[in-house]
Amino acid sequence: MPLKFKLVFTKSRTLKWLACLVVLAVTLRIPVLMVNRIAWRTHPVTNKTSPYLAIVNKDYWYKIGDILNRVFVINVTYVTMVACVLILSFKLYQSSKARHSLSVKTPQSTGQSSDTPGAPTLTSRDLQVIKSVTLICTIFVVAQLPYVVSALVRLLSPENDGRVLLLLMFISINGTCSYLNASVNIFVYYNYNAKYRSMFRSLLWAPVDNVKKNYTEKPQH
Repeated sequence: MPLKFKLVFTKSRTLKWLACLVVLAVTLRIPVLMVNRIAWRTHPVTNKTSPYLAIVNKDYWYKIGDILNRVFVINVTYVTMVACVLILSFKLYQSSKARHSLSVKTPQSTGQSSDTPGAPTLTSRDLQVIKSVTLICTIFVVAQLPYVVSALVRLLSPENDGRVLLLLMFISINGTCSYLNASVNIFVYYNYNAKYRSMFRSLLWAPVDNVKKNYTEKPQH
């Protein structure tokens, strides 16, 4: 099955997925919201009844929310991300192999469209997109691994019996990996996206160009 990003990520599908994500995000916050309830209390002096925000079953609902948000969702998204990386890598390998075999068989038709059965259906731009997305997903998978491990440790050992230092170590490593993930992505976009590279260069050299422009336009006395 050819992997066409323009056919997969359509406008209607994107809007539907965004709506589903919003509903899912609100649903996952329900356990935390269930902790707070409006209750009534009577003032001992004035004997007046007034509403206040009460906390009910805090440990129970926080535990459910912790399992849902920090264990279940994290592991499901992590497994999904790994599966996507494997699929993208397989598609990239399959397309490059097909391109190589086609170029060996018909070297004179390189760069032209071909109706030969089994010819690659991915363009050079599609391959660049797949490479960049695969690399970004791989970086994310590696960066999120310490957090997934710490979440599993918290699930398997909720009492933290002798594993506090190990948990703190994974939390520190996870923070470092998160910063590295965010800082490395800019270089991936710069390498694979020509439009992003052009805009980045223009923003980077804009102050220098302004200084040169002001210097050249300065009247000579």
